[in-house]
Amino acid sequence: MNQQLTIEKMKLMRLQGMAQTHHQNLQDNLYADYTLDQYTNLLVDQEWEYRQNRKITNLLKSASFRINAAVEDIDYTTNRGLDKNVFERLASLNFIKQKENIIISGATGTGKSYLAQALGRQACINLHKTKYFTTSRLMDEVKIARLQGTYFKMIKAIQKADLLILEDFGLQPFDQSARQTLMDIVEYRYDQGSIIITSQIPVDQWHQLIGEGTIADAILDRIVHSSHRITLTGTSMRRKKKLNA
Repeated sequence: MNQQLTIEKMKLMRLQGMAQTHHQNLQDNLYADYTLDQYTNLLVDQEWEYRQNRKITNLLKSASFRINAAVEDIDYTTNRGLDKNVFERLASLNFIKQKENIIISGATGTGKSYLAQALGRQACINLHKTKYFTTSRLMDEVKIARLQGTYFKMIKAIQKADLLILEDFGLQPFDQSARQTLMDIVEYRYDQGSIIITSQIPVDQWHQLIGEGTIADAILDRIVHSSHRITLTGTSMRRKKKLNA
């Protein structure tokens, strides 16, 4: 049997995990250590793992996170009002299955962004399609999409995500275009997908922030009432780290 030809056929059939494992076992002379059933199971398991890892890599790339945050690296020692039990329950991602939202609010530097992106990365690892935007970048991209006539295509792409993360909500005032975009996103995602929003602005000020009472009512009714709330307190963690350094 021409083993190299077998490996090439595996690659041509896009069985990269099998090809790599089979090639390595031939190199290390481990081929004979398995029964036929064992070796078949090994190749299938390696192919499965390869494809799962590739999916995760692609999901992480597509999400466009700014930082490499991880749930296991969350700091619970700093006094900022973060309940470990509550956050670990959220990290189980049941909120995505239930199509619920999360609102993380607090002063700048308290770790809102890290928490949101850690949950986003956890979602990708569990094969949930995730999209990450700062709110200002999203609105800038929307303006370009409107000019190019691709607005609805962009909105549909966002709707396909299981989880949408919007950072720095409310740092820039909402004009009519931004309000309508937010309404379109929230309307389509209601009971269809989850949203994580981070903001320095307390939730009770969002109505005035969004403007136009009817639209603000509709948006907040769909976001806030189905949300888990995390309110971070204390001073900037970044500032503390600099002072300690």
